[in-house]
Amino acid sequence: MKYWRETIAVTQRILIELLRRRRSLIFWSIFPISVLILSGFILAERAKLSMAVAFEYAAPSSLVGAALFFSCLGGSVATVVAEREQQTLKRLFVSPLSGTSYFLGIFLAHSCIGIGQTILVYTVAAFWGATFQGSILLGLTIILMSIVAYVGLGFILGTQLARRIEDVNALVAAFGVPLLILGGAFLPSSLFPQTLINIAKYNPIFHMNEALVGVSAKGNKISDITSHFWFLLIFAMVMVICGWLSYRRMLIIERRL
Repeated sequence: MKYWRETIAVTQRILIELLRRRRSLIFWSIFPISVLILSGFILAERAKLSMAVAFEYAAPSSLVGAALFFSCLGGSVATVVAEREQQTLKRLFVSPLSGTSYFLGIFLAHSCIGIGQTILVYTVAAFWGATFQGSILLGLTIILMSIVAYVGLGFILGTQLARRIEDVNALVAAFGVPLLILGGAFLPSSLFPQTLINIAKYNPIFHMNEALVGVSAKGNKISDITSHFWFLLIFAMVMVICGWLSYRRMLIIERRL
């Protein structure tokens, strides 16, 4: 119960701070909606699809590539770096708050943001007649694994590579934008040459996108996306473990300073 109360307290503090600033939440809402609408209209025109079908295909890619990537990955990197700059970690050492609760609190806060963006993206898609074709439970599982993977990777980047808040944008752009394109977030993977397809198989965003598109737009079952599902599950677990180890290493370094 102690860990649970502390985790909820950290989550509430981060979410309240974001609500007070508002701009980040507004931008995290505008960007995926813009990408969704543009992708939906382009698919409808170029692929000669109905608006409903076009938005069914556009929603998963917009969610994984535009919404969750920048809020859960970029947001967690920014949170970790900002907490270091504001000396929050120094205060953690002289408080009864445990490091585990702090880690889980940041995780839970960005998970809440990701779930909110999921509801937002699919609500906008539903406005044009899109429906979720497959299992909602399987779709939520893929989304949650994507959030976990992004936040875990955000801890690794935020603790090991970013030192100042100015580093965040450059870091996310350098690592993220090529991976997003190669993952099929902005261009359908069906347009890729075979060489890029072979490379994309090592890209977790590719598996997130393919799995969610398969379930959401095509109605696939878990047996149809087995390779994508297991790759994503293993990757998410590895990112959580590595993120935790990176976080613990950062705490050791901060204690020495």
